[in-house]
Amino acid sequence: MALIVQKYGGSSVADAESIKRVAKRISEARKAGHDVVVVVSAMGDTTDELIDLARQITPIPPSREMDILLTAGERISMSLLAMAINNLGVKAKSFTGQQAGVITDAVHGKARIVDVVPGRIRETIEKGSVAIVAGFQGVTQSTNDVTTLGRGGSDTTAVALAAGLGADVCEIYTDVDGVFTADPRIVPSARKIDRITYEEMLEMAASGAKILALRCVEYARRYDVPVHVRSSFSGAPGTLVTNTPVAVVDAAAPNEEEVVMEAPIISGVAHDRSEAKITVVGVPDVPGTAARIFEVVAGAGANIDMIVQNISVASTGRTDISFTLPEEDGPIATTALNAVREAIGFESIQLDDQIGKLSLIGAGMKSHPGVSAKLFGALRDAGVNIEMISTSEIRISVVTREDNLDAAVRAVHTAFELDTEAEAVVYGGTGR
Repeated sequence: MALIVQKYGGSSVADAESIKRVAKRISEARKAGHDVVVVVSAMGDTTDELIDLARQITPIPPSREMDILLTAGERISMSLLAMAINNLGVKAKSFTGQQAGVITDAVHGKARIVDVVPGRIRETIEKGSVAIVAGFQGVTQSTNDVTTLGRGGSDTTAVALAAGLGADVCEIYTDVDGVFTADPRIVPSARKIDRITYEEMLEMAASGAKILALRCVEYARRYDVPVHVRSSFSGAPGTLVTNTPVAVVDAAAPNEEEVVMEAPIISGVAHDRSEAKITVVGVPDVPGTAARIFEVVAGAGANIDMIVQNISVASTGRTDISFTLPEEDGPIATTALNAVREAIGFESIQLDDQIGKLSLIGAGMKSHPGVSAKLFGALRDAGVNIEMISTSEIRISVVTREDNLDAAVRAVHTAFELDTEAEAVVYGGTGR
């Protein structure tokens, strides 16, 4: 007997047959005696199609109206799933984010959850019904406006509800069997990871791994919610994301309790095609100039990832500053910086949206020498040039040309002996 929060992504509810298959899985969990709360995404590519439709109407849709439009996708899938579950003889009720008590700030399109008040959800499961919640959405406390949480918002909704309800586990169902050492669409020989820590998963999510949203993992770590990543298309055990390190049985004492051992050196290779690089050329090399540049970028609402500042040219007293940010934020940041070019005194701005980021992640790498050398050697042998480098205790990230990214990921994955003979299966989804 457990309280389980399950989340199903768009590929898992892409059509009527998929919805029926998901309904059967949910019904079986309820009939087994578990209390079940389900968070659901929009069907298939519905969200992208709605975005495309809006842009056919106007190139810059009002953010409030855009949120109202986009929440329609989850409302469709939640009601259809509730119908399918009821049809199997299990009671189910659907709720919007607002009805479920998901309270957010007022930032349309990128709202953050500030509170969860799941009174109606708790009442529903106490009466023996399955509660189906529309993911990706909430409501502001001040204006009562509908908001969306941005990409991966349904994952975040699920973990937030799990924390608010005190659930035993949050199961994230997707179109692959768990978290892999690389994207199986690019590296078919990628190996499934049985258990991974919050810290490693945070780095992978921040580095472009789309299996879990970054904010979802942050929320799970903050409230210590175990997250189980599984496929809705198979019965495979999946990947457990938790605060507990990898545990194995001591071979010398197999009858003893499990003992905690050191995690593998490398957890995986992540990649990201969604970033752009801005280079501010000819920046006066005086105190406070860099601060002014990044204050302008922050004021434009852009999130910065990697930063590199070149050595100042002695004859001119000027330098170049390059940084990466989400590709969608590139034009906004460029416009904001151009508006203050004369005031700051830099010469020009270059925007490059043809880059790719590769990241090597592993909690064990900080205590093993030679990891950087092997990484850069693998990229060299693959003929991949490096433009930027960034590191943390458990991550090394490099920026290269986007058209070299797939080859780079495969080369690094092989160099660190992460390949397996079994080919990973991607059950559904377009990867759009």
